[in-house]
Amino acid sequence: MTSRNKSYQQPDQPVPATTMTWNMYGAGLESIGKDNQPESFPVLAPSDDQLLIRVDAVGLCFSDVKLINQGGKHPKLYNRDLQKEPTRLGHEATITIMKVGKNLQGQFSSGERYAVQPDIYQNGKSTAYGYTIPGGLTQFHLIGPEMLHTDAGACLLKVSDKLAFGESALLEPWGCVWASYTQRRRLEPLPGGVMWIVGQPGDLREYQFSAGLESPETVILTHVPDSLRTLVEQQASKVLIRNDISFERLPAAVDELTGGAGFDDIVVLSPGSAQALTSIAKYVARRGTMNMVGDQPVDGLVDADVGRLHYDYVAFIGNSGSDIASSYGEARNRCDLREGGLAVFVGAGGPMGQMHVQRAIELKGGPREVIVTDINDQRLAEIETRFASLTEANNCKLFTYNPTASDISLPEFVRTKSQNQGADDVVVCVPNAGIMAEAATFMKDDGMLVLFAGVPNGTLAPLDFSSVYLSNAQYTGTSGLTIEDQTVVMNNALSGNIAPAVCVAAIGGMNVAKEGIQAMIDARYPGKILIFPQLEELPLLGLDELAIKLPEVAKALGKGNTWNFAAEQALFEFYNKGAA
Repeated sequence: MTSRNKSYQQPDQPVPATTMTWNMYGAGLESIGKDNQPESFPVLAPSDDQLLIRVDAVGLCFSDVKLINQGGKHPKLYNRDLQKEPTRLGHEATITIMKVGKNLQGQFSSGERYAVQPDIYQNGKSTAYGYTIPGGLTQFHLIGPEMLHTDAGACLLKVSDKLAFGESALLEPWGCVWASYTQRRRLEPLPGGVMWIVGQPGDLREYQFSAGLESPETVILTHVPDSLRTLVEQQASKVLIRNDISFERLPAAVDELTGGAGFDDIVVLSPGSAQALTSIAKYVARRGTMNMVGDQPVDGLVDADVGRLHYDYVAFIGNSGSDIASSYGEARNRCDLREGGLAVFVGAGGPMGQMHVQRAIELKGGPREVIVTDINDQRLAEIETRFASLTEANNCKLFTYNPTASDISLPEFVRTKSQNQGADDVVVCVPNAGIMAEAATFMKDDGMLVLFAGVPNGTLAPLDFSSVYLSNAQYTGTSGLTIEDQTVVMNNALSGNIAPAVCVAAIGGMNVAKEGIQAMIDARYPGKILIFPQLEELPLLGLDELAIKLPEVAKALGKGNTWNFAAEQALFEFYNKGAA
C-alpha cells in the first residue's frame, strides 16, 4: 500500500514528479480516464500567478451526471471539444497549497488549507470548478486567475485544521443546502427598475403605498383606481398611464417597456383570475417580484413556472390589506424552517436530501417533527439508523414514508401526522413538477414550499396563489451557493452545531474514483461517497464494510457508524503505517 500523505493534514510531503488524474474526454462514463484507469501526468511548477495545490478529499455529487451525459454540450462547457481540451469532475474539494507563485507571495502560503467554492463568475460569465475548470479528481494541479481573480475574488475558503479533509470538502454541498434557507429573493422594489401596477376596472378599494414608490425609475399604471394613480404620480419619478395593455398585447408591451427582460416589479390589485395571474407571472424579470394585494381568493390554481422559482429567484408575495408596501420585506417573507413545526422532505433519501434532514434536526429553533420520503426502503432505514442519536439529542421526532410501499398517499400520511393541519414546511428534492405540485397540497395555508431540485425554466406546476396574499404562504427555490454560505457551514461545524460528515456512506482512494462515480449513479450506497486522492489504493468501501476490512478505522466511527474526524485520522494512520 502507498500513501503520498506522510503526515495527516500536514504539507510536509515532498511534491512528487507525477500526479494521478481522471480526465474526462467526452460524454459517457467510458470517456473518463484511459482504458478505465487514471492517467499519470507531470506535476508542473506554478507560474508567477499560480498555486500548486494538493487535493486532499473530493465528494462525488449526482449533479455531475448531467455533465457525464452531455459532455461538451453541457451549458457550462459552451460546446467545448473535450477530446482536445478535457475537463475533470470533482467540484466538492478541499486542497492544501504546496507552492506559491511569485506574484501571490504574501497572499497565500504553502501549507494553508482551503475548500473550493466552485460556482464562479468572471466578467458576468458563469464558469465552475469541476466543469469549465478541471476539478479535483487528481492528486496535484495548478490553479491561477481562473479561480483566484473572479467577480467575487478568490473562490477559496480558508479552513481550520480542526476540520477533517472530508468535512472540508463537504462544505460545498452543505453550503448549497444552507443557501436554501437564506433569503435569495429580492423583496423590495428595485431601485432604478420598471414597476407595473395592474388593477381591475371598477375596483373601488382605497390603496396605500407607504414605502418603496421612490425606488423604480418608471411606474406603469393599468386600470388602477384614481386615488392610487394620484398617489403614485405624487411620489414616483416617472409615471406612464397605459390602460391599453391587455393580456393579448402584454408580450408586445413587455418588449416595448422593458426590452423583453420583463418587469422588475409587478403589483396585481384585487386578483381574481388564475388565468390572468398565469399570464402576468410569465413577465416577471429575473429576481423580480409579483406582489398580489387582495382580500378574495382567485378562481383556481395558477400555473407557476417552478423552474424560474428555482433558478431565477422570482418572488411571489402579497397581503390582504390595503397597503401595497406591506407585502415587501424579510420580516413578512420568511425563508427558514418554522420553529416547532412539521417539516416534510420529499425525495430526500439521497446525500443532499439527507443534509437537509440533518440540518432540520440539528437546527436551533427548528422543527420538532420531520418526515422524510423516498422510494428506496434501504435509504430510509439508513436514515432512521444514522439520525437516531441526533433526533434524540435534539428532541425531534423522525418519520419515514415510502409512497411505493404504503397503503395511503403522502398527503394522507402528512395529514395524519399533523392532525389534519398540514406541514409548516415542504422541501422538494426531486426535479419533478408533478411532485412539486402535490407537495404544495399538504402544506398549511401559511406554509413554505422550498424547491431545492431544479427543473428547466418554463416547467409549469399548478400552485395556490391565493394563499400567498391571504395567508402569507411562501414559494422559494435556490440554485448554487456563495463562499459566505460555506463560511456559515464551517462556523457551525466548528461550533458543534452540525456534523458535516454524517451523510458519508462510503470512502475510496484515487484508483477507484471512477468506480465511485458508477456507484453513485447506481445509488449503491445510501449516502455520500468521499474520495481521498492521496490514498491511491484505498478500495471503495461502504462504512458498514469497515468492521471487516479496516477494523481500526471502524472503531473510530461515531454513533450510528457515522464518519468523523477520528475515523479519517485513523484511516490515514493505517495507510501511513502500510507505506512506512
